[in-house]
Parts: sequence; structure tokens; C-alpha cells
Amino acid sequence: MSGSDELDEAIALANSGRARPTPPPAPRLKRIRRIRWDDWENLDEDEFDPGPGEDEEGEGEGEQPAWAGQGARSGTTPGQGPARGGRPGDTPHGDQGTGGRNAGNRGKGDQDAGGRSGEARPGGAPSPGAPSSDAHPADSRANAGTGTGGTARRTASRESASREARHTPPRQHGDRSRASAATWSEAVATAAGAADALPSATVPLDRALGHTLAAAVTALTDLPPFDTSAMDGWAVCGPGPWVPARTADGAERPGLLAGDRSEPPQLADGEAIRIATGARVPPGTSAVLRWEAAERIGGARLRSPSPPQAGADIRPRGQECREGDALLPPGRIVTPPVLGLAAAAGYDELEIVPRPRAEVLVLGDELLHSGLPRDGRIRDALGPMVGPWLTALGAEVVATRLLGDDAEALHEAVSGTTADLIVTTGGTARGPVDHLQPTLRRMDARLLVRGVRVRPGHPMLLAALRPQQGRRRGSHLVGLPGNPLAALSGLVTLAAPLLRALAGRAEPELRKATLGAEVSGHPRDTRLVPVRHEGSGIRARIRPLRYAGPSMLRGVASCDALAVVPPGGAAPGEDVPLVELPW
Repeated sequence: MSGSDELDEAIALANSGRARPTPPPAPRLKRIRRIRWDDWENLDEDEFDPGPGEDEEGEGEGEQPAWAGQGARSGTTPGQGPARGGRPGDTPHGDQGTGGRNAGNRGKGDQDAGGRSGEARPGGAPSPGAPSSDAHPADSRANAGTGTGGTARRTASRESASREARHTPPRQHGDRSRASAATWSEAVATAAGAADALPSATVPLDRALGHTLAAAVTALTDLPPFDTSAMDGWAVCGPGPWVPARTADGAERPGLLAGDRSEPPQLADGEAIRIATGARVPPGTSAVLRWEAAERIGGARLRSPSPPQAGADIRPRGQECREGDALLPPGRIVTPPVLGLAAAAGYDELEIVPRPRAEVLVLGDELLHSGLPRDGRIRDALGPMVGPWLTALGAEVVATRLLGDDAEALHEAVSGTTADLIVTTGGTARGPVDHLQPTLRRMDARLLVRGVRVRPGHPMLLAALRPQQGRRRGSHLVGLPGNPLAALSGLVTLAAPLLRALAGRAEPELRKATLGAEVSGHPRDTRLVPVRHEGSGIRARIRPLRYAGPSMLRGVASCDALAVVPPGGAAPGEDVPLVELPW
């Protein structure tokens, strides 16, 4: 177990109030299956980026490769060049070492400096670093802020980054690899600004649910389009008593129903006519007398103990809106009530931004996808979870594919995708079977985020892929650490704001809540902590949950939200931002 793992575990156990267990011995090299050290050692170091696995006191300058650090829009994600010369086994960010392999989900232990299970890397090979701040993220991003809600997202994100910076202790001299990783707020801002909204499309109402409005919905007619009755009863004229309206031959007129196509008769003073809810009100009507309030006098006349006031129970034309009124702005999610309002306002189709298409790639030969853990292999917890989480975030998940540790299969899957977003689980580090970063380099992808100063989940990454197979737009890839809670941290930090940008939705402002108990903090990094709401009104508090370690899911499975705890922790009574869960 790496020093950074021990720190994170100590923090989690301190919050749970339990004694810290004795750490198990690091597994020996001979227990690692199918390690191809020859391929790993032959990687071109000058073309690779040092990152979360690099020693935080590395002194070397290193070089910035062509594919890295070009995605962050100017002013979005400050970063520095990668550090070089770190000591193998040191981990500056590590809640799981580099987190490329998951002790709880990936079965190969947490990583130290990009290796396996605490082993030193041969030759002290560096790991990926962070993006520079002066290039924009993708070929399709010619203009900053052209997507729906882009300006609001960037403004809110800059304010959030500024607030977080006030909690961040100054960096120590020589801490260059830590400086290369984005703060949590910077990472969210980078992801939110990484893509424009997808091209809009016009679809029938029955296919618009769950998409985002690309254009404002304005009323095509008055609502209601004519004066209508709000109740079953009698349309009356004057203060009463009233006699039922009659035809020329003396017969009582039939009642008025919703949907009657004939014009209703003109009422004279003292006349009444039966009327149903939704029916057109006859000219001359002063009010609608509810059925239960009407009394017959001698079978021929009608009266009420409390005569209705003028206009009672009549919905006048245009009460809800007039033709041309703005009903809904662009960027609103199409919900069932939105569909109902659009239909009432005269729409048969809506102009929408489609749901982004997402594909999940589960990496790791050590994972079992059914049954109990056995033979040194463990159950995959992320495959069943990531796809539904993306669906809840608004994506259309086209596939979840189980690739194992196969470099060519990963390259084929990433280069041949038609999805707007690829999400991978595990393999974000520099171990001998961590093929994600070599695949991105091989594809000349642009690394926008390479490590985030957040616990758990710091080894997450975000890359912009160049257009493939004649597509006009490139895709994006979010690399999640292998530990389950660390992976969910990557989803809310990078995948959620990126999906909102692709769907044309504005980035929400995080609301705050008051802590009911102390939360231990990391000395330098933000923590995302599962919490539950307690009490109500002025007594409302949030309380951190146990089982909040990087490899644990018990806490997040029963939480209401994730608290954003600044470096150094937070005391009872302090307000902290909340990341709401998408359900």
C-alpha cells in the first residue's frame, strides 16, 4: 500500500470512528499475471507525460508532447509543464497510488508511481501530467461559449475555482507534478468548456422526451384559446334567480359539452344553461354556478344561497398565455410537463439537442462478470454501475463492452467508436498492462485533464479525440480510476459537466448545506464525501457517512449527495457545497 493510500484510508477510518487495520504486505511480483515488462520499458519517455504517479518533489523539466495539454481553453485550467525525475514509489496525489487499478474493483491493488501493488517502476518511469492553459480543447471548439449556456457555465466555474483556491494551501517549492494536476473546480470548468452542444434536430413530440430544448418554446395560440368553464354546473347571466334557457319551441336547451363545435347560444339576463368543465362559455355569461350550489325552485327556476361573483369559475381566454409569449427557454430538459405544455401551445414537433451517445469500456483481465470472487479474481463493480449512472446524467448509452487488458482491442474500440463520449474504467496509470495512455498517444489525442487534486479519484483524465472515419466532430474520452468510489468521483467531476455541455444544458450552481459533524480533510486536495440529510428547517444538517474509502460503495449507495470538502477539512456548522446525485 502506498503512502498516499495509507493517508486516504486513515482519513476514511477517522470519519468512521473505527480503528485502523494493519495494512497487508505488498504482493510480490511473481503474483502479477501476464506482465509485459518489455513493452512497457520500451515506451518513448520523451513522448509520455508524467502525472499523478510522479514524485511530487521531482525536479526535472521534461518536455510537453504534441498531444497533451492542448485542450483547455485559455484561462480555464492553469497548468504547468510536467515534472521529471521523481523517485519510483512516491505518489503525490494518490488516494489509490495512481488509481489505475482498483483494490476493490480491479483486484490488482493500488498503484505506486504507475506500477503494480506498490512495486517500484523499472527505471523510475514518469506518469501523466496536466494540460497547459493556452490551447482550446477540440477541433470543433472554434469559439468559446458558442454552446447553449456556455457563458454561464464558464462564469460559474471561474467563481467556483476562485472560491476553492482560497482554501488551497500554498504549494511547496519543487512540487511541480502536483502543480500540473488541476484543482477540482478547474477540472469541472475544463470539462464544462470542452465541447459545444451537439447539432440540433427537429423531432415529433413523442420522441422529444429527455432531450434538451435547442430553441425557445413560444405560444402558437392563446391559452386557453377561448373562455371556458372551470367547473360542471350552470352558465348564468345576472344575479339570479335564473330560468333555464329554452329553444323557440319552448324546450329546455341541451347542456354545453367540451368539444362542441356549434356556437353556444347568447344568454339573456336571468337565463342559465347547463355546462360541463372545459366547454365554451356562451356570450353573456356572468359566472358559472357550480352544480352543488344550485337549487331548483318549483322545478322551473334556479337559485343559489350564495350567488357567484362575476367571472367565478370561468377561465378567460389567454389566462395562461397569449400568442407569441415565451413559455420555455432553450436548455430546458424535455420532461412530461414540457411535452404537455408544448402540445397545448400548438406544437407537433420540437427542436432539440439530442442526448449524447456514450459507450463504456471495462478494462481488466482480473474482473469476473458473474458469480463470486474466486481464483484471485474479483467481481466487476463498475460495469453494472457506470452505464446507468451515465443514463441518469442524460446520456444515451449505446454499449458497455468488456475488453480486459488488451491494447489492440482498446485501440480498435476507441478509434472505431461512433459515440460522443467514451468512458473507460481503470487503466489510467502507467503500469505494464495499463494501455489507455499509450492508446491516446497513438491516436494523437489531446489530453485536457491529467489528474485532479481531489480524493478519491485523482488519477482521472479527460481527452479530446480527433474525428475518425469521416466524422465532422471528434469524441471525448473520460478515463475513470478503477476503485469504485474514485470512479464515481470521476463521473461527477468530468463526465457530468461534459455531458451537460454536449446536451446544451447550463452548468448548475452548487447549493450549500451545513455540516453536522467534522469531516477530516486532505492537506492539499479537495475531498468528495458521501453525506445524508438530517433534520429540517434551521436544524437541517448533512452528516458524513462511513465506508467512504476509495474502494468502497456502501457509503455512496445510501447517500443523498456528495459534500465538497476543501483542503484541510471542515468543522461542524460550516457550510460546504453539495454535488447532487442525478436521481
